[in-house]
Amino acid sequence: MANTEHRLSFEQPIFELEARIDKLTRLSPQTPETKTELSRLRRELTSRKKELYGNLSASQTVEVSRHPQRPMTTDYLELVFDEFVELHGDKTFGDDRAIRTGWAKLDSFKVMVVGHQKGRNFKERNACYFGCAHPEGYRKAMAKMKLAAKFGLPIVCFIDTPGAYPGIGAEERGQAQVIAQSMFEMSRLPTPIVCVVIGEGGSGGALGIGVGDRVAMLEHAYYSVISPEGCAGILWRNAAFKNKAAEALKLTSKELPALGVVEDVVSEPLGGAHRNPNLMASRLKLYLRGQLRALVNTPVKELLEARYQRFRRLGQFLEGPPQDDHCAAGEDVAPRNQQSRARDAVKS
Repeated sequence: MANTEHRLSFEQPIFELEARIDKLTRLSPQTPETKTELSRLRRELTSRKKELYGNLSASQTVEVSRHPQRPMTTDYLELVFDEFVELHGDKTFGDDRAIRTGWAKLDSFKVMVVGHQKGRNFKERNACYFGCAHPEGYRKAMAKMKLAAKFGLPIVCFIDTPGAYPGIGAEERGQAQVIAQSMFEMSRLPTPIVCVVIGEGGSGGALGIGVGDRVAMLEHAYYSVISPEGCAGILWRNAAFKNKAAEALKLTSKELPALGVVEDVVSEPLGGAHRNPNLMASRLKLYLRGQLRALVNTPVKELLEARYQRFRRLGQFLEGPPQDDHCAAGEDVAPRNQQSRARDAVKS
């Protein structure tokens, strides 16, 4: 049973059952009636977890992704990889602790790992700015990824940030420009890149290390252009509408694969990754190993072209059923939509 101090708003039935199980477990001696009741409660607990976590709303998913005990980049560095050697600094300004980079081994693969880090306690979170990276963090990431490409080694990126740091100093040092540059550089790196959203995937801060050949997310993570609170503040001028905003943003693993934003969803242990980090790490390791095996044998030219086309397809849509073979193939969709709207405007 997981020892989690932080309680999510919808988990009260789970904690009540766990408390009853814990109380009966402590009884001594264990009578046949007690054992029978324990078995019944454990079955009920499993059933309740499946029911709750199988039907999470978008806002509840955001809650799970922000759980303080949820595994972070440094946890996966210990559980998934071997021989991690951290690399520091951007050789321009400083070392941003919100982004960790370094060499590591994943079974037979030598890789470069780049990931956001939020911190576990207040001291760590303060040093990491709660996972919000500065420009020097993205410059560090770019430099290390180029180093990996120089030696022909794959890159693994772990995304877990509410967004890039919005402070004055970060803007003065070119926050927006460095994120755009990082996306540009990643799009043409001649080496395999696998990106996984392990918690929060917020705004440009996530995109800064999110351009890859495969982009996946954990089951209860979210990936969005803006946080629900930020969206509610802009559209409704009130953060109280965050639940409505979360639904409208289509930010969960249930919607994003159909939109082409992510290719794969890595299932989490029952009750979320924070309840069983070791099992979550083993599933993530299995996924990464499979993707790396498939990508390392792909010719560089094909790799770069597929990566380019993947991101070119994002945002295409049809206002009706495909009218011809070109539309069915997803070609020239945006210009055709613009022409259609122009014709409708003229008719009206």
